[in-house]
Amino acid sequence: MTEQLTAQPPHSATWLVHLDRSMWVGGVRGLMLQALHPHAMLGVWQNSSFQDDPFGRLRRTADFVGRVTFGSPEEADEIGRRVRGIHRSLRFRDPATGRTHRLDDPELLLWVHCAEVSSYLQVARRGGLRLTERDADRYLAEQRASAAYVGLHPDEVPGSCAEMDAYFKRMRPHLRVTPEAVSAVRFLMWPRLPRELRALSPGKPVWFPFGALCYYTLPDWARRLYGVLPEVPPAAVTAALRAFRVSMNALPEAVHERAFMPATRQMLQAARDRLGAAGYDLGKGLRGLTDPRRRPPSAA
Repeated sequence: MTEQLTAQPPHSATWLVHLDRSMWVGGVRGLMLQALHPHAMLGVWQNSSFQDDPFGRLRRTADFVGRVTFGSPEEADEIGRRVRGIHRSLRFRDPATGRTHRLDDPELLLWVHCAEVSSYLQVARRGGLRLTERDADRYLAEQRASAAYVGLHPDEVPGSCAEMDAYFKRMRPHLRVTPEAVSAVRFLMWPRLPRELRALSPGKPVWFPFGALCYYTLPDWARRLYGVLPEVPPAAVTAALRAFRVSMNALPEAVHERAFMPATRQMLQAARDRLGAAGYDLGKGLRGLTDPRRRPPSAA
């Protein structure tokens, strides 16, 4: 194909992971994991409305991930410039030292990236998405492009499961639970719904089991640090995650996408339009495009 229609092509490992509805669990897990880095947590706490609307942050993250996966290359470049500009302008203060730090510190950006993409991958695999070790390595290698959009050098980002495991091993001595981190986890398990989703408030009690599921998918060492919920058998967590994944993956795309911001939905529809015009078979939606049989001959 002479023209790249989306930031990541439909045959990529990224599409396999990012089209899986277990991403919702992975996204919240990623936020919980990110909060264990004291400076990363302070940066979020002092520069966002996370305390009031953690679900809003999750939707904005979904928009970024969607654009650098399914958006056009131009859309991916644009949101990357926007995110880098925002991060470049923000600072936070460490009350323990009195020092002011930049939010675009490469160390912090790398932590946020690794916590996020490792959560997507590990939750999807535990939830039942069939990925080989080679597929998993390919996913992390592809995610170096996402890291570049936020200002990281791709060569300095873990690009395989072994490299990611080594990174977390190096980082663990630097992680701790702060009051802000505990508050963040509690917010994520009982969030305040944004105004446009207040109609769903009667169903809010259903969120707690979801938030608890996200918490229980954290690594053992992260749960030990937090200690906010009693431990449950790992097999029960895996079974619950697989049931969640199966039920969410059964939803039609149009229903599932109501959870996204309007701009995200418009971006996804534009992606469908471009791919359809290029000859892709969208009879089974974007998820169907991971099947090689639904690609036009020119995409082979």
